[in-house]
Amino acid sequence: MTIVDTNILLDIVTDDQQWIVWSLTELERAALNGPLVVNDVVYAELSVRFDRMEALDEVVVGAGLTIEPIPRSALFLAGKAFQSYRTAGGMRTGVLPDFFIGAHAAVTGRTILTRDIGRYRTYFPSVTLISPQTGVV
Repeated sequence: MTIVDTNILLDIVTDDQQWIVWSLTELERAALNGPLVVNDVVYAELSVRFDRMEALDEVVVGAGLTIEPIPRSALFLAGKAFQSYRTAGGMRTGVLPDFFIGAHAAVTGRTILTRDIGRYRTYFPSVTLISPQTGVV
């Protein structure tokens, strides 16, 4: 089972010319290996590109994604990882969603399909990542 990061879905819904081919290819490849999941955080981040919830839901269903809540143990882990990030001097803005997604994957043993591996690799080193930088890491 693979958790799909928001950046992959944004590549597709915005027709990002630099990344759409890679993101579509890897999304299809991940689907062959098992179910594709987004959590509430990814859903919320993706919603900014849609005027109506129904339109977003059509994309989610059309892409074969399942929306899965983040387990409470992952929420706790996300807070602890974010605390470590801040203690190490990390900036506050725009990063907490990555900790929710990374902790969700860590607690459930899932892979993350993403283009942005930095925080995942640093704070959730046990999580398998699929990224353009390294393939599967």
